[in-house]
Amino acid sequence: MKNMYLKVLLLLAITIVSCAKEDAIIETESQEIQFPKEPLTVQEINNRISETIRATGDFDWSKEDAHFLWSAVVHGQNVLTIGYGNEGQSFSETRDPELEAKKEALLDIVSDKEKINKQELKVVEQEILNVIDVGVASIETIVALRKNKNVRYLEPNGYNQFTYNEVAYRSSSGCDKNGDYINPSHYTTISPNNAQVAWNFSEHNIQQAWSLSTGSGVTIGLIDTGVSASQPLLNTSGFNDGVSSGRFVQKYGTFIDSNWWWSSNYDGPHDKCGHGTAMGSTMAAPRNDNGMPVGVAYNSNLVAYRATEDVLLNDYHERKGVSKALTQLGNRSDVKIISMSIGYVWSIGNIKDAVKYAYSKNKLIFAAGGTSTSFTNGFGVIFPATMSETVAVTGVNDGSNYERCDTCHSGNKIDFTIIMEGDNNTSKAPPVLGFYNGDRRYTGGSSVATATTAGIAALVWSRHPTWSRTQVLNRLKQSAEFYPYKNSSFGYGNIDAWQAVQ
Repeated sequence: MKNMYLKVLLLLAITIVSCAKEDAIIETESQEIQFPKEPLTVQEINNRISETIRATGDFDWSKEDAHFLWSAVVHGQNVLTIGYGNEGQSFSETRDPELEAKKEALLDIVSDKEKINKQELKVVEQEILNVIDVGVASIETIVALRKNKNVRYLEPNGYNQFTYNEVAYRSSSGCDKNGDYINPSHYTTISPNNAQVAWNFSEHNIQQAWSLSTGSGVTIGLIDTGVSASQPLLNTSGFNDGVSSGRFVQKYGTFIDSNWWWSSNYDGPHDKCGHGTAMGSTMAAPRNDNGMPVGVAYNSNLVAYRATEDVLLNDYHERKGVSKALTQLGNRSDVKIISMSIGYVWSIGNIKDAVKYAYSKNKLIFAAGGTSTSFTNGFGVIFPATMSETVAVTGVNDGSNYERCDTCHSGNKIDFTIIMEGDNNTSKAPPVLGFYNGDRRYTGGSSVATATTAGIAALVWSRHPTWSRTQVLNRLKQSAEFYPYKNSSFGYGNIDAWQAVQ
């Protein structure tokens, strides 16, 4: 009887404790959604982002509370990007039923919390990547999704109003369609008939490397603002000319020009900015008798994507455009190298997923360390150059001591450097093809440094076509000035193309 009495007391105690725990959970959940009814202002959002970057060098949406994330979603066309699946499951080439069920369950949550019929939700899916974009207006939706174990990340990919010290983050090596007068001392001429070699090529023994390799048989993927339709030397009509022959150039567009995030109004493959044209020229401009600048790998193939409007990945359509270009290039067996002279000051989930996919397909991916106005130099190396799957490149000047070029970023994520400007002459930059037929222009920074490195990698891979990505990358490292050591700001340093192709 005594034992029975003790058992009843114990059962009663457990029940009381359980109820107390349930009440605590309910209270916690209730408190969890007691956020302010109004979203933060754009200035408040930007101030917190800037403070975090200054303190840590990075910014991560997952470390902010639901109200902060919701505020950015509200100010970003109400579009929420959801990375779903198991942790680390960035992509899936075949949609298995289990993964589809996880996605549909998340959409059920959105439908329930938004009080919208599931079929009426605005949803954009990404091929291969485990990512969906969905229209969200309620903070309760974000709170509920954050509790779900099948959510890898939530990001307000429509938020494009970030500024730093009340100045919009823009690259000084961005859009430019104007031609320049090129100082004759900034290039040398070679056959046939005054083909022009940029002054910095000799700093990396690129011309010497041409005796062994010109990039033949290697295809480079360029993800940027596209290639100008008005520059025939980077289009089918003039790409094979002079001693550049037997190769192809292809152009695609994944950027959508629309104020509506769910639009499918693709903007076409042609550059409207000038930046992508300059990168294409740096890598693959033909060597002919037009008296124009020659590309590093002037016999390589070029597959150019208009995935962005400019170099700054601050727009929803640019972020989606880049991720789509990465997956499409990842699916091409002929593409060995991908060059991206674009980026942002913090990581972007759907692009990160796409980089991982392209990397899984054995692509050698080069990314710019950052070229900016002076107020953003404090950001250090930018995304996606910060990823371990990419090779980060920046520019330095031609002085005897390593110094980054005037607008270039540096840091411990940098892998290689390319000489981009004069020690005491910041206007001394490499000449490239201009936006229009017959034009030339100056352009530099980490953007051109990245394109130059991609071109050198093409020379190495053309010389050693059976090599793996790792072997090509190791040869670049072995040719660089600091190898086998790595400088804390400039990686392995300047590459010697002649040594690399040996």
